[in-house]
Amino acid sequence: MRVVVQRSKEAKVTVDGSIVGEISKGFVLLVGVTHHDKEEDAQFLADKIANLRVFEDENGKMNLSLLDVGGEILSVSQFTLYGDCRKGRRPNFMEAAKPEHALNIYESFNTFLREKGLKVETGIFGAMMDVQLINDGPVTLIVESK
Repeated sequence: MRVVVQRSKEAKVTVDGSIVGEISKGFVLLVGVTHHDKEEDAQFLADKIANLRVFEDENGKMNLSLLDVGGEILSVSQFTLYGDCRKGRRPNFMEAAKPEHALNIYESFNTFLREKGLKVETGIFGAMMDVQLINDGPVTLIVESK
């Protein structure tokens, strides 16, 4: 699994002009799944992301986690994270998981985050989505399970 983590002040995702997910302070997660990913990968990344210390403490140091600050998550499936651009001019998406497998792992990932007590909003898996956010910092990280 590969997740792009963006610390945000607020964010929302719309489909066909309707808001389907919206958060205030927290993380926007772009979530990619590959063929060999298992629930263990989803659980590992949920724990890693929930506990990433990238929010500032009273001294201005990145020392607090999403759990510490009561942040929220907007999780968006993103098969293009496994686009291989090394050859040619068009990305090859052969490493992206088939939709059935990706959906199962993506839903497990969101469930593991919710089990930690986090509010998790999502887009719609497989839909064309518009994602808007105010990136805080900006702080953007890539976290992988392998």
